[in-house]
Amino acid sequence: MAEREVAETEQAMQAGELSIAASVTAGIHVLTAAGEIDHETGDILAQALDVSGAPRPCVVLDLEQVAFMDSTGINILIAAHSTLTEAGGWLRLAQPRPAVQRVLQLVGIDIIIDCHETLSQALTA
Repeated sequence: MAEREVAETEQAMQAGELSIAASVTAGIHVLTAAGEIDHETGDILAQALDVSGAPRPCVVLDLEQVAFMDSTGINILIAAHSTLTEAGGWLRLAQPRPAVQRVLQLVGIDIIIDCHETLSQALTA
């Protein structure tokens, strides 16, 4: 990761903000989130997960740089999973930090949405 990207990520995490970088790998939308997912930043994530119009939309959300997620994030993930599944696609989560993984496990999201330890695993599952 470039020095500038690291600095931007650290700044986003310190300010309690959320930034999302988007790319496409082998037809899969890859969203890399950095910062915190809560009621103040949830709209950013919801907008990024909206890939409507894409045939069979497949999305991997990389959570490696997400330090915190509350129920807002959980609700957004459930809605996105439902929307993507109905469109014939899917949502996978990659690299959640222990604190975020704990939230995912407590509410059972890891049973509903595929969660992977690495981005590579999420892309090839």
